[in-house]
Amino acid sequence: MNIIETSALGKRYRRKWALRGCTLAIPGGHIVALVGPNGAGKTTLLTTAVGLTRPTEGSVTVLGGTPAGSPAALDRIAFVAQDAPLYRQLPVRDMLRVARYLNHHWDQPRAERRLESLEIPLDQRVGALSGGQKAQLALTIAVARRPSLLVLDEPLAALDPVAREDFLASVVGAAREDGISVLLSSHVLAELERVATYLIVLARGEVRVSAPVRELLDAQGAGLEEIAMRYLRAGTPSPRRDQPL
Repeated sequence: MNIIETSALGKRYRRKWALRGCTLAIPGGHIVALVGPNGAGKTTLLTTAVGLTRPTEGSVTVLGGTPAGSPAALDRIAFVAQDAPLYRQLPVRDMLRVARYLNHHWDQPRAERRLESLEIPLDQRVGALSGGQKAQLALTIAVARRPSLLVLDEPLAALDPVAREDFLASVVGAAREDGISVLLSSHVLAELERVATYLIVLARGEVRVSAPVRELLDAQGAGLEEIAMRYLRAGTPSPRRDQPL
């Protein structure tokens, strides 16, 4: 099953195209690294896939052909934006209660166990948490929904190196424990190189490469960050997965 499929997807903001001619078929069962420079179109692709942005042209489906943004899709996708919508004045316990009321599927015991393992007190006010703890709280709320697809938009941007390591370890653990497919965006590939099993490189709203990490490493004999830079410097779209790399 493909977790996301797009066909000639495009999104224009006034005169500027954030995405243009984006055609992808992302298979499930991967931790997908979506990388590219600032302004490459990463956030637009993610918000279009989760139904928050309406495309200007083309189409997008998720989780085996379900229309993006439909009730069926929304029930199975958890999205964590770079600035997670957490209520700073609430205690963590009440933040979980709000999330429980807003979602059809919710695993309260799992959320509480996860926060306990991370030593995040339920009576602590959200605004008093560290940046890493806030990121972990947002991730906890996402995985407590028991999604099929977890979409994370630049979740590491505001974290220090230790918090980044902890957060990525949590993402990998959730993916393995629940069989969740993960799509994780960043403009710094070095952060994702150890965990990603599939790579998508975007630049200027166009797909430069979309392929399994192992295929790229075997074909090109270089590290993942170097491979991504090659496609970015080349300036032209690369072959898709079913074509020679």
